[in-house]
Amino acid sequence: MTDSVTVPPAPEASPAPVPQGAQPAARGRRRGGRRQAAGAAAAPEQAKPAAPRRTHPLLEQLAQWHPHLFGATLLPLKRGIFQDLLAAHGEAIDKDALKLALSIHTRSTRYLTAVAAGQQRHDLQGQPVEAMAPEHVHHALLEVFRRRQQRGGEDLTAKLRGRIVQAFEASGLTREDYDERVRGRDEQANALLDEALQEAAARAAKDEALLRAFEASGQSPEAFADMYGLPARQAGQTLERARQRRAAAGS
Repeated sequence: MTDSVTVPPAPEASPAPVPQGAQPAARGRRRGGRRQAAGAAAAPEQAKPAAPRRTHPLLEQLAQWHPHLFGATLLPLKRGIFQDLLAAHGEAIDKDALKLALSIHTRSTRYLTAVAAGQQRHDLQGQPVEAMAPEHVHHALLEVFRRRQQRGGEDLTAKLRGRIVQAFEASGLTREDYDERVRGRDEQANALLDEALQEAAARAAKDEALLRAFEASGQSPEAFADMYGLPARQAGQTLERARQRRAAAGS
């Protein structure tokens, strides 16, 4: 979703060799009237290999230089941020290390969550500079929910479908254009996309019907909402959403 770089697989940690004296003896032997414990019993437990780092030292440095992008709260990065960082920090950054660090960063769940929220891309100063492509939002949503599903085991299909509906409506695209841009090769994901687009179409039809009823009623938004038993705020949002769809369709 940002400048794509390939992360080489981390080498598997090899277990530490077992010292020769660490093999447990089946039976102790007495020597000089004292029982000699087996070497393994006397030796401290072998330290487990350290888990591979899930971050990169350069990311910690980037967080100090640009906390609004790499700090506690992440923002989507503009395309070309790799070149911008090299230009801004010169010899202080190793090119290959930066490629690896950015690849780890943009594949993290925290970063993908920011992309899935539909936030704009930002430059080194933390200023929004361009909209996030709908296909990037969509695929980030799929990945974030896939990871959540694996961790918790809860069925998140309905929540994901609702988020896809929201992303589609926020894109401002027609159903056909959105479908063409986000559809991938995963048939299960495509089936969920079809369901979300159908749900969005049904919702749009209800919104349009409500807008027509409001226009024909001649009432104020508050009185109209009260007549339909809707909270005034919800009715106002629905009517405005329908107006925006109508305007987009007419443009």
